Amino acid sequence: MATRNASSSSTVLLAIILIITFPIWFAVGAALFGVVMGLFGVAIGVIAAIFGGLSALIALPFKLLFGWHSGWHWFPHIHFNGFVMIAVFIVAALFVRGRKGNR
Repeated sequence: MATRNASSSSTVLLAIILIITFPIWFAVGAALFGVVMGLFGVAIGVIAAIFGGLSALIALPFKLLFGWHSGWHWFPHIHFNGFVMIAVFIVAALFVRGRKGNR
């Protein structure tokens, strides 16, 4: 019979432990990889949100003044935007001012 020493039995025991616990280590590694990729996605999402917010902030005055509309318009309609409202206020102010001068 072959004799076993402490080194060979510990090697076999280590191999058995590694084989049995491999699914646990694989799951831990996959979970850490998922967390890292999720944080990377969060960083990209935050940067995109900041860029979108700044773009909306820059476009807001133009949208209020000129009434930019996106999408499909299936029927003709009149847009009462800020530019038209300012023009109506100016015309109304000139009309009221002109009437006061004629009295």
